[in-house]
Amino acid sequence: MVFYKTEEEIQLLKQSCDLVSRTLAEVAKNICSGITTLKLDNIAEQFIRDNNGIPGFLGYRDFPNTLCISVNEQVVHGIPSSYELKEGDIVSVDCGVILNKYYGDSAYTFLVGNGSDQKRKLLSVTKEALYKGIESAIEGNRIGDIGNAVQSHAEKMGFSVVRELVGHGIGRNLHEKPEVPNYGKKGSGLKLKTGLVIAIEPMINLGKKDVVESNDGWTISTKDRKPSAHFEHTIAVRKEKAEILTTFDYIEQILN
Repeated sequence: MVFYKTEEEIQLLKQSCDLVSRTLAEVAKNICSGITTLKLDNIAEQFIRDNNGIPGFLGYRDFPNTLCISVNEQVVHGIPSSYELKEGDIVSVDCGVILNKYYGDSAYTFLVGNGSDQKRKLLSVTKEALYKGIESAIEGNRIGDIGNAVQSHAEKMGFSVVRELVGHGIGRNLHEKPEVPNYGKKGSGLKLKTGLVIAIEPMINLGKKDVVESNDGWTISTKDRKPSAHFEHTIAVRKEKAEILTTFDYIEQILN
């Protein structure tokens, strides 16, 4: 069943999305060569709790941490650890929070120090693909239009799109219907209506699209061990233009 949100619910979702956005900015302040991914996780958990939120991922299906931190060839669902970030790493940080009983969900991929041109291009194209998808998330379009916009942009730029992991509806639950793939045919799938709130999250690979799951039961990596990037916004479908409930502005003020 697809849950459409009232304006009041969207306002509550906006608050949880603002907290998740500010949490990612707190992580951005601390990303540097030598910091462990577990330290970043601790910073995020503390910040969420200090702002009256609850970490949305911690304990979700027994996930052990607040953040999913996926480095280089890891696509998503990386578990924070004693790994120390190093110059040239790319780091996808995915965060969820619960505030006022509603979830916020967002992800951003960071470059530690100076990375290769290839990695920089992967990051910029993945982020562009996210916004192409968002442009298609308007009333009257279909789910397939979002995926098609993401896929077309990524593949045109020479990258590949992960198939096994998708975006999703979001609200009182972290994962609601519908699924939002990052590939697809125009004009296919559920018709979009105002009040639908979804997380759009392209996962784009430098090499081939194939992925493997690691022995920890969580971490997904590229099969060819080439880097992958991941950006995510929570958005509300509207008539003329989607409303983006999360924001990268806090992060980018720090990075710039």
